[in-house]
Amino acid sequence: MIRVQALEKSYKDLKVLRGVDFEVARGSIFALLGSNGAGKTTVVRILSTLLTADAGSAGVNGFDVAAQAARVRESISLTGQFAAVDEILTGRENLVLVARLRHLKDPRKIADDLLDRFSLTDAGGRKVATYSGGMRRRLDIAMSLIGDPPVIFLDEPTTGLDPEARIEVWQAVRELAARGTTVLLTTQYLDEAEHLADRIAILHEGRIIVNGTLAELKQLLPPAKVEYVEKQPTLEDVFLTLVGKDKR
Repeated sequence: MIRVQALEKSYKDLKVLRGVDFEVARGSIFALLGSNGAGKTTVVRILSTLLTADAGSAGVNGFDVAAQAARVRESISLTGQFAAVDEILTGRENLVLVARLRHLKDPRKIADDLLDRFSLTDAGGRKVATYSGGMRRRLDIAMSLIGDPPVIFLDEPTTGLDPEARIEVWQAVRELAARGTTVLLTTQYLDEAEHLADRIAILHEGRIIVNGTLAELKQLLPPAKVEYVEKQPTLEDVFLTLVGKDKR
C-alpha cells in the first residue's frame, strides 16, 4: 500500500533523509520510530505530497507521490502532531463541515456514525473547547476518516496526551486497522510502537537501521536471564486504577 525507495531530502546543508526504504502492507499498522529530528515527519510530508523528495521514489495506493500527487491526495488522510479541530464548533459541526467540504451526501448521518464509532455521541453537541485532549484527538482522527481514505498518516498522534488519553487513541488506531485502513504511525514512544504496530522501522540519522515485527526485533538482542520475582505494578497501572478507568 505504501512503497518508499532510496528517499533523500535535505534542508540546505542539513541532510535529513539519506536513502530511506520501506514498504507497508495493506490493512496493517506500520510504526516509524525515531527520536526528535530523526526525519519521521519529513517522510510523512513527502508521502502526503506536502514536500518533494530530492531523490528516490515513493508510492501510495499504487500512485507515485511526485507524478500523481492528486491521486495520492484522494487516497489519504493526514493527522498531524496537533489536533486540527475548530474549538468554536461542536464535535458534530466539525464532522459535518469536513463532509460538506468533501461534497459527500448526507453529512449529518456521516457525522453521527463517526461520533458513535469513536464514542463521542454524548459530547457531539458540545463545543470542542470543552473536550479533553483524548477526545480532541479522537475527533481529529474521526475527521480524517470522512470519505473512507484507504491510507491514514498519524504523525505522533499522542504527543502531549495523558496516559488515559493515549490509551483512548491507541484503541481508535486499532479499530482503524481492524476495518481495513492502512496506518502509518510515527512516534518517539517505544511502548506505543510495541502496543500497536504490526511492523516497526527505526529511523536514525536519516536511514532505516532496522525493520521487522516486534518478535523479529527482539531476536536482535540475546535473551535475558530469567529470574522469578514478584511483579510490581507499573506507574501506569497505579494511575489508571486510582482514577477508575483501567480499560484493560
